Amino acid sequence: MPLPQNLIGVDMAADSFTMTPYNSVTTLYAKAQTFDNQPEGLDKLQTYLQEHGMDSSNTIFCLEATGVYVEPLSYFLVAKGYRVAIEAPHKTKRAFYPLGQKTDPLDSRQIAEYAHRFFDQLPFWKPSEALVEQIRVLLATREQFTEQRTANQNALQAIRRKVVKTPPAEKAFKATIDHLQKQIQQIDKEMKDRISGHPTFGPSVALLTTIPGVATLLAAHMLTLSDGFTKPLIARHIASHLGISPLACESGTSVKKKPKSRRGGPPRLRKLLYLAAMSLRTHQPQFKHYYLRKRDQGKVGKLVLNNIENRLLKIMCAVLRTRTPYIAGYKSVHPTLYAKAA
Repeated sequence: MPLPQNLIGVDMAADSFTMTPYNSVTTLYAKAQTFDNQPEGLDKLQTYLQEHGMDSSNTIFCLEATGVYVEPLSYFLVAKGYRVAIEAPHKTKRAFYPLGQKTDPLDSRQIAEYAHRFFDQLPFWKPSEALVEQIRVLLATREQFTEQRTANQNALQAIRRKVVKTPPAEKAFKATIDHLQKQIQQIDKEMKDRISGHPTFGPSVALLTTIPGVATLLAAHMLTLSDGFTKPLIARHIASHLGISPLACESGTSVKKKPKSRRGGPPRLRKLLYLAAMSLRTHQPQFKHYYLRKRDQGKVGKLVLNNIENRLLKIMCAVLRTRTPYIAGYKSVHPTLYAKAA
């Protein structure tokens, strides 16, 4: 992809955004411009771009990932045909030495320079399907309700242990817990109905749920992680992203630490994989024997569970790639050995 003429860095805020265009031909920066992050401000932005000859064929935008703040501008630009790159904030910050000052025009200028220097590495963004965004929001809402339910359950348990009882407080906590439980059940039903009714997502999630330990909730997280199963599903890449892939930590003669998984990526998906691994260890003979064998060899229990998580990820990716339901006791055969046996 050739380097475009105009690279525009955008510093986002809740109610406005500041942008600085960089011309790769003249190597000059234009004056920073600030627009409201509202429909009126986006219309003014369109007028500015037209007046300066910045169309979709010679212009790209680079933004930092700042959650929902970037959505109005990103959707607007993509609808107009512009290419939009949304980069992680820590990557743009690490590309520059600390300057001792921070302003919106300076930040937008640095983002424009970053887009020019690392153009070949920019992650260009495209909108997800509406259902994927809806499932993502439902999953986040469910997690918040689950945390609130747990907090209320812990508080109720604490006041029930007190010598002096307070029935109104216990009743209030019980009512709140029941309400949250009903909301969680409603969200689960809504997700299941929406996914099963989709012509693509429904069959894919149904394939995943044929795997022991994988229910609709875990399959829904895989759906959102892969942006509706459109991104390549490579088990080792997902494991690295989630932080369940043990990494070496050695340097010279003084640093000799054991390989350790660095927790990162989506915490909810990592938690669900851990719970699924514990279920497999308990209820599936194949994984139970594997766990006991490794423990007899002196392996740490958490390490063995981590291995089960990685094996489960490989099975999930294989099922989606081959479009074949899970086969209990399946063993792969190397093509060379199969040819010799034939």
